[in-house]
Amino acid sequence: MRRLPDSELELMMIIWELDGPVTRFEIEESMEKDRKLSPTTILSFLSRLQEKGFLKVEKTGKNNVYISLIGRDEYMQSESRKILKRLYRNSARNFLAALYDGNSLTDEEWLELEEYISEKRKSDRERAREEKGE
Repeated sequence: MRRLPDSELELMMIIWELDGPVTRFEIEESMEKDRKLSPTTILSFLSRLQEKGFLKVEKTGKNNVYISLIGRDEYMQSESRKILKRLYRNSARNFLAALYDGNSLTDEEWLELEEYISEKRKSDRERAREEKGE
């Protein structure tokens, strides 16, 4: 899966957030107020996203409707793996060390991360037990 430039990713994030077929107008309305792009610029980005296989375009009446072909989670997982591999030599420990040593996370965020990991490990153990028939 190709990495999206920031401007195209911004549009995809809006499309994913709107969660369904969307028009250019709906995308434009959902953009941050201080980040307005011209309609032709938005259409150009949408066309690129279609060419890259991220979107499908259907005609509904007079309007084009844009439908996501790649889900947010699928894209985020792919990009996260690439970042982990490229910047941290495939080491989650190196990644967390960079966050910790750089004081990038607040105590609240570290607690949230610890809770998330704990929940994931618990659900993984439960799933493994179910698969074994326990």
